Amino acid sequence: MKVLVLGGTRFFGVHLVNSLLNKGHNVTIATRGKAKDVFGDKVERILIERTDPNSLAEALKNQYFDVVCDNLAYCSNDIKFLLDSLKCGRYVMTSSASVYMNQHLDTAESEFDPLLHPLKWCSRQDYPYDEIKRQAECALFGAYCQFPAVAVRFPYVIGEDDYTQRLYFYVEQIIKGNPINIDNLKEQIGFINSREAGDFLAWIAEQKFIGAINGSNIGTISLQEIINYVEEKTGKKAIYSAEGLDGAYNGQKSFNLDAARANSLGYNFTELKSWIYELLDKYINKAIMSL
Repeated sequence: MKVLVLGGTRFFGVHLVNSLLNKGHNVTIATRGKAKDVFGDKVERILIERTDPNSLAEALKNQYFDVVCDNLAYCSNDIKFLLDSLKCGRYVMTSSASVYMNQHLDTAESEFDPLLHPLKWCSRQDYPYDEIKRQAECALFGAYCQFPAVAVRFPYVIGEDDYTQRLYFYVEQIIKGNPINIDNLKEQIGFINSREAGDFLAWIAEQKFIGAINGSNIGTISLQEIINYVEEKTGKKAIYSAEGLDGAYNGQKSFNLDAARANSLGYNFTELKSWIYELLDKYINKAIMSL
């Protein structure tokens, strides 16, 4: 297949491109040309400004792709600006668990229907993150329903290459002896590994499925379990204080995503706890080396 990837130069986008290449697809990455990538002559490249409709129209004219994988659609205007100029067989948008207004354990796709949510044409700064992601899905499945499309809803994506460093934050503060303000130690939280997120996006790109689909590793973990592990491995103790730095996941209640739909299509996610402790070991080493 001829596949276009928007947002393929960092984090799980890199794993998506590598997975597509390993599957034998012809991959083009859309980039502003400001970030170097690691793909060499394995991919083709087009230069775009993702939020500029004129740039998109110019870059995509006379182009056709079997599948477009878009990791950069954050709002309804992003959908409009791209799809007004796009010719493709299928469109795969990376969405978010943030679209669910009532997050809980085993949250299923049916709990947010973008066709029942009022569409508002908006830019990225117009609403909080959760609402602009809802609006992106509303535009995709409502205003652009002529496109065979998928919205992949991920929980927190983590990995050694996670530029947000939200999970690393906790490890780093413990190692450095900095006080932390945490309001959800006991809550059970779902995640997906960045490599597996990229692999799942590449896999769904090959399927005929259209609609919303969750992607998540199996199981959950609490921040208390994570902190206990770091304390046991390092001999250091977390310092809790209301005056400390706010935890990166503060406010998050217990939740994970039900991946039964993906499982029924033939994709089997790994267990969260089969890899997260190895990731924590790498974070511990990184934090120690930074001292």
